[in-house]
Amino acid sequence: MKASRSISARALGPEGARDITRSLPEEVPVAITCNGTTQAVMMTSPADLEDFAIGFAMTEGFARLDQIERVEVMELAQGVEARLWIAEEAAEALGARRRAMMGPVGCGLCGIDSLEQALRDLPPVTGRLALSLSEAAGAGDALRAHQPLHDLTHAVHAAGFFIPGQGIVMVREDVGRHNALDKLIGAALRAEIDPACGAVVITSRVSVEMVQKTVMFGSPILIAVSAPTAQALRSAEAAGLSVAAFGREGRLQVFTHPHRIQEDRSHVA
Repeated sequence: MKASRSISARALGPEGARDITRSLPEEVPVAITCNGTTQAVMMTSPADLEDFAIGFAMTEGFARLDQIERVEVMELAQGVEARLWIAEEAAEALGARRRAMMGPVGCGLCGIDSLEQALRDLPPVTGRLALSLSEAAGAGDALRAHQPLHDLTHAVHAAGFFIPGQGIVMVREDVGRHNALDKLIGAALRAEIDPACGAVVITSRVSVEMVQKTVMFGSPILIAVSAPTAQALRSAEAAGLSVAAFGREGRLQVFTHPHRIQEDRSHVA
């Protein structure tokens, strides 16, 4: 499937009317299944779907990379199935979780059945990575140079991985900000990139889910071009994640665990 499509439109303005063609992003329903059972259905850009399935499974607690035996992406008439085949112990744990979810779903977030799970406990972030102010403040601009689908459509988000001394080393794009991050995480896991060696950089605001996914991935720093929510910062503070935003013109606002953003860059100890 193509990630974008050319669409005809009529442009209207003070100078008159004219026919134009624009490139717009595609989005399709993608069902994530584990051992034949559907776990979630997401509207997603139809690219990098193996990365998406692996990243989603990991950040939502379905299975770790070493528990995923194979991935199949199948195009169907109604959409796409990303089929994960996972190890028996992961499947049993997931089955028990699904049995506990029988009945009304409480809060509408994917894969949970209670308000308590929406603000789930997160493992502590222990990475000792530090970035210089110039690196951290410039990470958003660096990400902007790696967004071909956004350049074409002006309608998608991106998530990138920034390593000190190397810059942005990996990027994934999607119509959904959560999906872009899951795709990035899946791609990084498949490439055996150490999450503790770099920062996650996103083009969106910082919500609770973006904090949760970054912490589950294991990166110690999350940099965003837009604002965080107050609850996202409470979650990040408790988990030990450094959250920074509004990087521009050499300036940056650091909201949690500011010791990882330094005038003189140090490297992972």
